[in-house]
Amino acid sequence: MSITLVLIIINIIISWSALNNQELFLKLQHSPYLEYNNREFYRFISSGFVHGSIAHLAINMFVFYQFGNYVEGAFVQIFGEGMGRINFLLLYLLAIIFGDLSTYFKHKDSPYFASVGASGAVSAILFVFVLFEPWQTLLIFFIIPCPAIAAAILYLIYSSWASKNQNDQIDHDAHFYGAVFGVAFTLLLRPSLFSLFTSRLAEGFPF
Repeated sequence: MSITLVLIIINIIISWSALNNQELFLKLQHSPYLEYNNREFYRFISSGFVHGSIAHLAINMFVFYQFGNYVEGAFVQIFGEGMGRINFLLLYLLAIIFGDLSTYFKHKDSPYFASVGASGAVSAILFVFVLFEPWQTLLIFFIIPCPAIAAAILYLIYSSWASKNQNDQIDHDAHFYGAVFGVAFTLLLRPSLFSLFTSRLAEGFPF
């Protein structure tokens, strides 16, 4: 069984349990105030396996399934069966933590801020896919076709803008920093992938 499928199953089990148990939901969510004051640092990981609604869970897991299998397979090809899956798991888990760091420092004195979701990790996986396949066509809102590299740039611009201007209880910082972390982590593991990315980018660029 792939790591992607295992993570999806864990997300479904924990999210479903938390959605039906308010005490558990509050115990697992990302809460910078409690992390800072009570040292409840486990929330950096646990919050990535809890979702605010069935729709939130379904969208994240659908996107993760679409791109996770590809990225996991690419990691296995590059790093080998064992290390490939270990590196893929590290990518996913560390992206959750890294995605939460910005709001941790921003809201550590605010007892009212909290967030949940695997969006930081899913963003990381999506952007690693873009690193491998920059000209692959993606469907924005499942309808509008767009090259992956263009969709990625628009996504970063929107996440940065929404972090400063939107008050919709969505952790846009996690989207942005999770995406950046995914690319940085992958290039740190194998710097030569940057040359592969630029060559593939140049091959498809409409000169």
